[in-house]
Amino acid sequence: MTTPDLSKLSYTLRALLMACAFALVSSEVLAQSGNAIVTNERGDTLSILSPELEVIRTVDTCARPRGVHFNADRSSFFVGCADDDMIAIYDSDTLELTGRIRGVPAPETFDLHPDGRRLIVSNEEDAAASVYDVETGEFLAEYLTGEEPEGVQVTSDGRLVFVASEAANLIHVIDLEANDVIADILVDTRPRRFALTPDETELWVSAELAGIVNIINVATLKLDGDIQFLPTGFRSEEVTPVDLLITEDGQRAYVALGRANHVAVVNVPKREVIAYVLVGRRAWGLELTADEKRLYVANGLSDDVTVIDTEALKAIASIPVGRVPYDILIDDR
Repeated sequence: MTTPDLSKLSYTLRALLMACAFALVSSEVLAQSGNAIVTNERGDTLSILSPELEVIRTVDTCARPRGVHFNADRSSFFVGCADDDMIAIYDSDTLELTGRIRGVPAPETFDLHPDGRRLIVSNEEDAAASVYDVETGEFLAEYLTGEEPEGVQVTSDGRLVFVASEAANLIHVIDLEANDVIADILVDTRPRRFALTPDETELWVSAELAGIVNIINVATLKLDGDIQFLPTGFRSEEVTPVDLLITEDGQRAYVALGRANHVAVVNVPKREVIAYVLVGRRAWGLELTADEKRLYVANGLSDDVTVIDTEALKAIASIPVGRVPYDILIDDR
């Protein structure tokens, strides 16, 4: 009978224990609060950033990932796969692919209805907004829009959906109860994204090629003003606002200025720019942490994410990610 080599056995057991410990630590890192999820449109990957502002994991995903949104309880998130015509669904803790909603034409961005079941998606190449049941993947409805729809915003009561048509310079207003498009609002050139004030009296719309934000009165569905941007050292044609956010108290807005490489900080009640913060090249997607002390900025031409201290209004870090970062989520559960 051969006597077992205890030294080798001991080494094997130690290696197994170390592997298990590493797996547990990795799981804890992924599940901890504060991780940011970045979609890299040309890299076909997700970059996961820790609260310490380090890339802790890169996930291979679908073709041309763009918009990203949590489900109702943030246990999973949706990724729009523009060149795969689908929505990919990932577990927020493990980052494992758990499902797909197939047959979604060229999804760009989307918003989740307050019922937690309906996902309203802009279909860029089909001039339409489509609605899907996130639990069954069932196609529920479609609403025709102008060419190249992008931004989608649902009101908190779940009745109205706003969709921006980039090529038509229109904001389409869908009444889900009436099951119809009830208004088409003409805005400035190439509308992209939305932000509602907390009381939902105003809808802010970025007009990329006009270099401004249009403001729509939600009660009347008419234009009610605009805000212009021009950081020092840039020409007006270089100011191309895309994503925008409004803080929970309704006092401040942040606007990513695209090729002007800045984020504008706006006093919302006064509709005045109070600061410009220099970030990376082609500032695009934005996301705030839950405490609103940090603002993450996806920079599409420098392939990095800038993190801004919103109290000091200064960039505190620039983290390289994948090719052409597009959108950001922060897991603040």
